[in-house]
Amino acid sequence: MNVGQKILKVVVTILKYFSLLFFSFVAVLPVISCVITAFKTETEYQQTNVMTLPESWLNFDNFVQAFQRANMGRAFINSTIILIAVLVISTLVGTQLAYILNRFKFPGNSVIRNLFLFATLLPGIAMQIAVYEIMFKLGFINSLIGYIIMMCGTDVISIYIYIQFFENISDSLDESAIIDGANYFTIFYKVLFPLLKPAIVTSCILKGVGTYNEYYCANLYLQNKKLYPTVATSLYTFVGPLGSKYNLICAGVIISLLPALIVFITCQNHIYSGLTSGSVKG
Repeated sequence: MNVGQKILKVVVTILKYFSLLFFSFVAVLPVISCVITAFKTETEYQQTNVMTLPESWLNFDNFVQAFQRANMGRAFINSTIILIAVLVISTLVGTQLAYILNRFKFPGNSVIRNLFLFATLLPGIAMQIAVYEIMFKLGFINSLIGYIIMMCGTDVISIYIYIQFFENISDSLDESAIIDGANYFTIFYKVLFPLLKPAIVTSCILKGVGTYNEYYCANLYLQNKKLYPTVATSLYTFVGPLGSKYNLICAGVIISLLPALIVFITCQNHIYSGLTSGSVKG
């Protein structure tokens, strides 16, 4: 390796690490600003810039006010109910549908797959008029059950994840189970379903993050904000025509991040394995 190549290698290495540090800083900067703002009083926020440190890091009044005034206790309960129900139903329905589409060849199989693909290409906002009309006619406005059903019905990406994962599972497992006298129901739940753990973790992460952070549909269909607030809609309590209380909003954001952070720290090994596993080894 000559001198020019060594210099080029050093320059490339420097640029690589500089870009990593730069984009990491860009990603972390809003979080740092949010934490700093959350500990400021109303006067401090109005008289200082966003990166000026608060006078006291022991000022938790904003967190108390945000939790009480935004009704975040009720919001966490509603969001937890919605999240658990959506993940359980989506997992059961999605895995069974993927099992049928992958293992059984019947007329219309490819048509159904193409329809799912077509559905992913349609912008969700363009379909809201029709969806709202259906929700209204079924009496699902201001209904947690109706909102949960609607959220479960938009899980196309997870179905494709399960189909792709089923393609990596050998058909010999099914054949062996059939020889042993197992029916299709037993084959799915006793043999194949446990092997889907990495795919389930991956789809639950994608679906769970989207459901927990969903604002548009929650605001549109859960219109009674006192009875049916969610974590996302509760933060907009402090936004109005007379101004926005960003110190309280930032405090609410940090409160809403804590459950997700606890889940990530607790289940990070399963999350990493779910994101990196793409086939069945054996």
